[in-house]
Amino acid sequence: VVSTQSTWGKNRKANFSAPSSVRRRLLSAPCSKEICEKYGVKNLSMPIRKDDEVQIVRGKHRDEPVGKVISVYRKRMCVHVERIVKEKANGAQVPIPIHPSNVIITKLKLDPDRKDLINRKKTRGGAGAVNPVDID
Repeated sequence: VVSTQSTWGKNRKANFSAPSSVRRRLLSAPCSKEICEKYGVKNLSMPIRKDDEVQIVRGKHRDEPVGKVISVYRKRMCVHVERIVKEKANGAQVPIPIHPSNVIITKLKLDPDRKDLINRKKTRGGAGAVNPVDID
């Protein structure tokens, strides 16, 4: 994770020159309340990935229905969501980039690594700690 500095310029430089492995964590989005309740975690945010379903909550497209993430563009720090496109002058359709901080995850694409991550998040944190449960 990018180290925190007291200088805004150093923070920006660390953020924008971060390697791809760090950008994965920077491109995280909060999960919906239903997902948090389902997995028994109070505030769950996850690095966003390709087949997650997301709801856009900020910006021009916030009224659009839930869409599937079609690509995570780490270099440009954005995600492309299904059906969120604009039409160019020649008629071609181009996906509109959306920053992950402007979406909430409504459905997770689970794989073994993500299940492990949720279990780790579940067991951390002192008094509210819960025993790890097998996630289906």
